[in-house]
Amino acid sequence: MSMEIVAGDVAAFDAELLQLNEVSPLALKANPSFVESLFEQWLSLPETNRLVTQLLNEAKAGAPLNVHGSSSSPHSSANNALPSMFPAGSAPPLSPRSSTGSPRVMKQRVGPSHLGSPLKVVSEPVKELIPQFYFLNGRPPPSEIKEQCLLRIDQFFYGHADGLQMNDFKSVVKDICKLPSFFSTSLFRKIDINSTGFVTRDLFVDYWVNGNMLTMDVATQIYSILKQPDLKYLTQDDFKPILRELLATHPGLEFLQSTPEFQERYAETVIYRIFYYINRSGNGHLTLRELKRGNLIDAMQHADEEEDINKVLRYFSYEHFYVIYCKFWELDTDHDFLIDKENLIRYGNHALTYRIVDRIFSQVARKFTSKVEGKMGYQDFVYFILSEEDKYSEPSPEFWFKCIDLDGNGILTQNELQFFYEEQLHRMECMAQEPVLFEDILCQIIDMIYPENESYITLRDLKGCKLSGSVLNILFNLNKFMAFETRDPFLIRQERENPTLTEWDRFAHREYIRLSMEEDVEDASNGSADVWDESLEAPF
Repeated sequence: MSMEIVAGDVAAFDAELLQLNEVSPLALKANPSFVESLFEQWLSLPETNRLVTQLLNEAKAGAPLNVHGSSSSPHSSANNALPSMFPAGSAPPLSPRSSTGSPRVMKQRVGPSHLGSPLKVVSEPVKELIPQFYFLNGRPPPSEIKEQCLLRIDQFFYGHADGLQMNDFKSVVKDICKLPSFFSTSLFRKIDINSTGFVTRDLFVDYWVNGNMLTMDVATQIYSILKQPDLKYLTQDDFKPILRELLATHPGLEFLQSTPEFQERYAETVIYRIFYYINRSGNGHLTLRELKRGNLIDAMQHADEEEDINKVLRYFSYEHFYVIYCKFWELDTDHDFLIDKENLIRYGNHALTYRIVDRIFSQVARKFTSKVEGKMGYQDFVYFILSEEDKYSEPSPEFWFKCIDLDGNGILTQNELQFFYEEQLHRMECMAQEPVLFEDILCQIIDMIYPENESYITLRDLKGCKLSGSVLNILFNLNKFMAFETRDPFLIRQERENPTLTEWDRFAHREYIRLSMEEDVEDASNGSADVWDESLEAPF
C-alpha cells in the first residue's frame, strides 16, 4: 500500500502518537523538520504498512480505533504497539544499564530527555519573583504608617507656613520622632542645612519620611543624626551638641548653669564614659554596630524622662562625675590638669603597687591622650578609675591583662604573676601583716579562675571568671586584697541589698557621701570662722 506524506498533516500530527519512548515529545515538537523525516521513515517500514492497512480495514468495517491501548480487546495490547524507529538493542542508553544488561530495561522517565544530542530540550526554570530586601537608604515605610505620620506632621506644622523655630521643634522630636528632647538642636540643624532658623513641613517630611528615617531603629536614627556626612563612625565631638542641650534644659542640671567650667567638665566626663564602655575597639571611632550593642540608647531615654539626673546611673549621673573629678583634683596637686606617677601612687591611700603604676604609665594597655611625656590627662584618668573601681566590667579585665602581660604574648605565666605579687608580699611584711606565700596564692588563683591550661592564664580565662576582680586585686591592690581576705561584712551586706548595682555604682555612692560630708565640715568650719571674725569687728 503506497502512502503520500503531506506537510500539513505532519505539522498537525501529535508527536505523542508516535509512541517513541526513546525520544521526548517536547523534542519532537521543537524540531518539525526532524519530525517530518522521522515520519517518512516510519511510514516506509513494513510493519507500519501492515498496521495502517489493518486500521483502515477496521475503520471501514465500523470497528472502533484503538491506537492508545485503551481497548478491552484481548488483541489490543498486541495490535496497538506501534513499531519503534530504533532497531532492537540499538537505542542509546538514557541511564546506567540495569543488572539485566539490556539497554531496553530502564526506569520510566519523569522529566524531559537528557540525551546528549540535538534533540535535548533545555527547559527554562520558572522565575520566582523575590521581593526587594535591600534598600540603599533604608526600607520605605508602609503606606498606612506613612499616612499616620503625615497626619501628625500636619497637626504640628498647622498655622506655621514659614516653618517651626528651634523652640517649637522640640515637641516634634519628642512626639513624632520619639527621640530624647535634647536631640532637637542636632536634628534641627541637620534639616536646616541653609541655617535659615526655620524647618518647614516639606523639609521635615523630605528628611524624616522620604528619607526613610521613619522605619529605622532608634540607634540608627541617632547614628544618622549625629554622624558627620563624610565619616562612617561617631567621634567624641559628635556628642557635644546633645550634651550642651542636656545641660541647658535638664532640670537636674540647672544648678550648673552658673558655672560654665563645670558644665564643660561634666560633658567631657559623660563622653569619656560612653566611649570607655561602648567603643570596644578603643580607637575613638564609635561604629553603628557598637552603638547598637551598648546600652546608651536606653540611658538617653532614661535621662530624658527622669528629672533626678543622679538616678541615671549609666553615663549621666552628676554624682558619678563629681566623684571622678574630685578624685582627679585630689591627685593633681599643682592643678595643671596633669598627673604623674608620684601623683597616681597616692590613689586610694597608696593602694596600688609601684610596678603596676609603672605599667600604666608605659601605656601598654592604652595610649595616653596627654601630649606631655610621663603625664596622664583627665581622659586617661577617667579610663583608669573606671577600670580600677569596677574590675568586673567588660573593659577592665582587658586593661589590666595587658598591664600584667609583661612580654605581650597573650598569656599570663607564673613568673609574671609572681613579679607583681612580690611587691604585695613585701608591703604586707612592712605593715606587720601575716604574709601569704606566693605558692599558696598561686594555688588560690588557679582555683578561682580554673583556666583551661593550669600552666598559664588567658584573657578568656580571666573574663570567664566571676572572681576576676579579686584575682587582680591580689596582684596589685593591697587594700582591696586585704578586704577580700577578711570578707568585709559591710561590703557583703551592700552587695546583697542592691544586687543590680555594679562595683562602680557602689564605689561612687560611698565616695560621694564621703566627699559631701567633708565639704559640709569645711563649710561649717569656714562659717564659724566668719561668725567669729564678725563678732570681733562688731562694736560693743
